Amino acid sequence: MNLAVECEREDDGRWLAEVVGIPGALAYATTRSDAMARAEALALRVLADRIEQGDLGATPLSIVLPVP
Repeated sequence: MNLAVECEREDDGRWLAEVVGIPGALAYATTRSDAMARAEALALRVLADRIEQGDLGATPLSIVLPVP
């Protein structure tokens, strides 16, 4: 499983970061780096929950975080 984080600036100036492949894993913040960090933390929480619940099965997992 490889996940990417996409980040864009909204019209109101806030940054929105979304983890592609995890529905609903998105975060807003006033800076790009904060939005990315929040989205990454949320993705890790979601994945941890899925692993604990057995929802991921034997899926190979690789986590690569972008360099700020």
